[in-house]
Amino acid sequence: MHPTTLRRLASATGAIALALSLAACGEGKDDAKPAAVETARNGDVFNEADVEFATMMIPHHAQALQMALLAQDRPLSPEVRALVDQIQAAQTPEVETMTTWLMDWDKEVPATSMDHANAGHDMEDMEDMEGADDSEMPGHDMPGMMSAEQMAELEESSDADFPALWMEMMIEHHEGAITMAETEQEDGRFPDAIELAKAIAEGQAAEIDTMEELLDRQ
Repeated sequence: MHPTTLRRLASATGAIALALSLAACGEGKDDAKPAAVETARNGDVFNEADVEFATMMIPHHAQALQMALLAQDRPLSPEVRALVDQIQAAQTPEVETMTTWLMDWDKEVPATSMDHANAGHDMEDMEDMEGADDSEMPGHDMPGMMSAEQMAELEESSDADFPALWMEMMIEHHEGAITMAETEQEDGRFPDAIELAKAIAEGQAAEIDTMEELLDRQ
């Protein structure tokens, strides 16, 4: 083979080896954090995990708020009433915050069983979801989400059965939220979203402990 050809082959082989080496190094970094990031007009730096977290958690929170709404006119113990109020107080502003993020990032705000553009002030909109089947329930395939049948069962339960059923469903719902929050903490990039995910995981874990204790007393 001509010497010039040999030199070209050697050079090409070296370049390929270098590229593969760099790619291997890059793969290790990508495993730790998603590489693709976006920068919003307001300067927010975020990634797909942040968008998915907000997009999923908004309808997830909305269903918890719907469950809290169903509890409003029920006779509840002071402890359960405090939980209902606590969930509403925490999750309503969180929905507003995540909605603002998606709007700032020019991402679609998901449909929910509440008016997320005026979260907490037009709670009657949640009632529009009554009678929907599972495929029509926003976020129906997310961890911890109740089916349409489960929501109907809760609404139609007797006053005597409602508190325990509500807590059992809310524990499952919270566990799903914690799973999503843990994913955001591992994969997210936007600091405010990671911090909110941490707060959700810690706050809802504490509420699960309270509900399990209350159920054990019954």
